[in-house]
Amino acid sequence: MKIKVLVIDDSSLIRGIITAIVNEQPDMVVVGGAPDPLAARDMIRTLNPDVLTLDIEMPHMNGLSFLKRLMRVRPMPVVMLSSHTQQGSDIAFRALTLGAVDFVAKPQLGAGGTEAEDYARQIVEAIRGAHAARDNLRALEPSRAPDAEVVLPALGNDAIATSRVVVMGASTGGAEALREMMPALPTDCPPVLVALHMSAAFTRHLAGRLQDICKVKVKVPVDGEPAMPGHVYLAPGDAHMTVQRYGSRGFGIKLHPGAPRPSVDMLFRSAAEQAGTDSIGVILTGNGEDGAEGLLEMRNAGAHTIAQDEATCIVHGMPRAAEALGAVNETAPLARIPFLILGRLAAESGTAAEPAAA
Repeated sequence: MKIKVLVIDDSSLIRGIITAIVNEQPDMVVVGGAPDPLAARDMIRTLNPDVLTLDIEMPHMNGLSFLKRLMRVRPMPVVMLSSHTQQGSDIAFRALTLGAVDFVAKPQLGAGGTEAEDYARQIVEAIRGAHAARDNLRALEPSRAPDAEVVLPALGNDAIATSRVVVMGASTGGAEALREMMPALPTDCPPVLVALHMSAAFTRHLAGRLQDICKVKVKVPVDGEPAMPGHVYLAPGDAHMTVQRYGSRGFGIKLHPGAPRPSVDMLFRSAAEQAGTDSIGVILTGNGEDGAEGLLEMRNAGAHTIAQDEATCIVHGMPRAAEALGAVNETAPLARIPFLILGRLAAESGTAAEPAAA
């Protein structure tokens, strides 16, 4: 059965573009287009869509207010459409906290060729990911450390931070997962490299949002820079990111531009090759199978591997695929993962037992 999509946007042109993209897919169909939330409310009742695409700025009621009311009375998968402006990005991230599954940029009018194809791929993947999350929609728990006040204890061993590397991968629901998890990392943690299926503009914005709540430094890296302790590096949305050896003990970052989205498999495979037993791999919420084979290579190379459990995933596709391949050493709830990472490092160095969860 096809995924039924309701498009909510005050622009008839945008509704037409989204409708044309969706109706070209064999597994989805647009069942209606609403110019504002009031019309959408009635269409939801009569058309019973599986997924909504929701604009932010509309007459009568903005998209954020509509989303908040919708999630109170009838939680359902929502993909937010946002501009690439600072204000649009701010609102899109607020939408994730209210229950939106994903967000993509609004289509650029007049775009053609590869740019148009890339946008079509982004919107249909977001819709598929949102539909896959339909059974896991819930009110997300507030961050365990919303103001970065609850942080794991210091490792007490500088060698850990300079000779180890942590790599992570995520897709649908990944931005919110990072927001909940990253504030728990201490300033002396090893470098953390993250491949997230997100556009370049939103990745830069996410880095800024995370920096506001984290003790560690969060940034989008440049090609060739060293991976420093106490830093989290988000792969640019238009490039792959890989680990490379840097000097006698540390690691560096290699970027491969021109990618439609960062590859989790490429990041994990490079960690297996370049770091081996000195790495930890973490696969988080996401649709699809990206990262499963790379995580298996990490485990085979002696790395410790962790998967987010199904109960705390928005979409369990990526962790499930990794588990099916035998790539996962242990599975844990999202809030527990930072403690497992730091506890593992401390245990390997003999400095301390795994810290107790706060």
